[in-house]
Amino acid sequence: MTKDCTHQIDYPKLKTEVRGFWTDSDLYLLFISPYHELNLWLPADNSRDRLKLWDRDVVEFFLGDDWVNIRHYREFEIAPTGDWVDLAIDLDKDSYGAEWNSGWQRQGRIDEKNRIWYAAARVPLRSVSEKPVSAGTKWRANLYRIDGLGPDSQRHFMCWQPTCVVNRDPNHVPENFGTLIFTK
Repeated sequence: MTKDCTHQIDYPKLKTEVRGFWTDSDLYLLFISPYHELNLWLPADNSRDRLKLWDRDVVEFFLGDDWVNIRHYREFEIAPTGDWVDLAIDLDKDSYGAEWNSGWQRQGRIDEKNRIWYAAARVPLRSVSEKPVSAGTKWRANLYRIDGLGPDSQRHFMCWQPTCVVNRDPNHVPENFGTLIFTK
């Protein structure tokens, strides 16, 4: 990811690489994120969900298997410090489901020498879908990175699929999510 949510502004020095694979039980993702200066919640607290994590540096990914009600999906966030939040989004009920727990595992790590931070996640497939996942399964998905200091107007909001809309949260636009296809 190098572009903002409109896909018109490019941030090549913040190019975020995302790698992934899956097993019969889990989806694994690794985000590799170069940075200039980190914007962190301190002290870190990896013992529980940290709401408002998106107000600092973070990577996010949204996953959903419901192709009929696309306004229902899961949100996962990891900060460079390893702080995290997982949410069960239901836009029809204006609910972020903060009490939901996916059972995922995650880790953040900062490489200060090379000015790169990493976020790794292991997401149980059953936390997103009750249906078994096999080669050819398709989920709706989007990947995001929020970076920078200051107010939102000065920060960088990057995404895999362009989602920006007017007068609405630019991240929660499920009609513009991409498709994640599970292959062997």
